[in-house]
Amino acid sequence: MSEIAVLGAGAFGTALAISLARDGRSVTLWGRDVADMAQRRENRRRLPGFAFPEALAVTPDLAEAARAPIVLLALPLQRLASFLAEHGALFPDQALVCCAKGVDRATGLGASEIIARACPGARPAVLSGPSFAVDIAAGLPTALTIAAADPEPLQHALTTSNIRLYRTTDMIGVELGGALKNVVAIACGITIGAGLGESARAALMTRGYAEMNRFAQARGARPETLSGLSGLGDLALTCTSEKSRNFSFGLALGRGAPPPEGVTIEGQATAAAVSDAARAAGLEMPIADNVVAVLEGRITIGQAVETLLSRPLREE
Repeated sequence: MSEIAVLGAGAFGTALAISLARDGRSVTLWGRDVADMAQRRENRRRLPGFAFPEALAVTPDLAEAARAPIVLLALPLQRLASFLAEHGALFPDQALVCCAKGVDRATGLGASEIIARACPGARPAVLSGPSFAVDIAAGLPTALTIAAADPEPLQHALTTSNIRLYRTTDMIGVELGGALKNVVAIACGITIGAGLGESARAALMTRGYAEMNRFAQARGARPETLSGLSGLGDLALTCTSEKSRNFSFGLALGRGAPPPEGVTIEGQATAAAVSDAARAAGLEMPIADNVVAVLEGRITIGQAVETLLSRPLREE
């Protein structure tokens, strides 16, 4: 039995598995179609160029992988609830660490509550922060946040030579910071793609950060969490790099180009879920609302800009 299992053989799950195994931990990477990876010892489709360490096993057998005491859920957030509804019995008491970022569109729930409802005996946790899979796989220094009711054992178990973990008990703050910044990243991508300039992006990042705090604190998050790696840190990375899927998606929209194909854009579903929840709670989320309106084709990018610029003048 492996020490750690990573469920989801996308780029990020593969990168985490490589980093953990490179440090000598016994790691199992699970995916539905991993025969080529198991043979070639490389994820040529999602993360080419990074050989698997000897300590990394690859399997299509979910029951085998699920026996690990620590399980990293590197699945798209929008698939998490259905996955656990089907397979939750495999996780009676493990630490289940969600590595995806988003808010479930159907229920409005974050990762920790999805895990708690589906697997009441398990120990939910959330891993988030500013990171790109290719950097982690390359061994470049990365700092992330691990959130759990008792995060210290996971902090020690999952820290590697290139991944430094900071711990907190604020799971809501960590998961919402990671989710909400994707919405702002789409808006920033649209802004740059439409040629509105760096100053406009800086303004959107700043006001977007205010929106993130407003929503997260209304849900019970601590403000200091949003000012840390999983909030401000992740926002800064995601809104300024074309390695970011959400930023690149917005960039294509702003340029009037087709968005990338076959790529999970968590910010799309999160924007809709957050906009609905904010409206129901009486919270103002103008950036999220306008991102949703643009994505749904109800307004143009020009109309979204006009709407944001015509909002009432107020103190910061």
